[in-house]
Amino acid sequence: MIVRSMLTAAALLALSTTAFAAETAKASMKNAEGADVGIATLTQGSKGVTIKLSLKGLPPGEKAFHVHAVGKCEPPFTSAGGHFNPDNKKHGKMAPDGAHAGDMPNLTIPDSGRLDIDVVNEAVTLDKGKPNSVFKPEGTALVIHAKADDYKSDPAGNAGDRIVCGVIEEVK
Repeated sequence: MIVRSMLTAAALLALSTTAFAAETAKASMKNAEGADVGIATLTQGSKGVTIKLSLKGLPPGEKAFHVHAVGKCEPPFTSAGGHFNPDNKKHGKMAPDGAHAGDMPNLTIPDSGRLDIDVVNEAVTLDKGKPNSVFKPEGTALVIHAKADDYKSDPAGNAGDRIVCGVIEEVK
């Protein structure tokens, strides 16, 4: 009976540890007119944060996708600040000291305007208290731009207007 109780306690501890490690967040994605264009679900993994995007009604083509430094999405979304950059690095994949934590691959929106994709960002975390955590006092946001990121122009990749924004919020 004691062994069984110990095994049950160990199993519960393992489940609670797993639940704690599998933190999630979400962002309701809106366009500049305030229309809902989808959802982003963020999940902490061993190699960074997976951002699962389910989007609709977007203009087709290649679009920049970034984590921005402020959790505000007031059109034209400049309220979201610059790219999330806790290490004060230069922009782009080719930057000598590495890219901003908020730099991510461009998205290719098909002619249908609908996109379901997973993007992994290895430079951010959902772990509160860490310098690269998306949960900071002023918050953070996900932003999609009108044009592709050129991955070299500092500070923002010459990506054009911000057309979609969503504040990252913890799922409790």
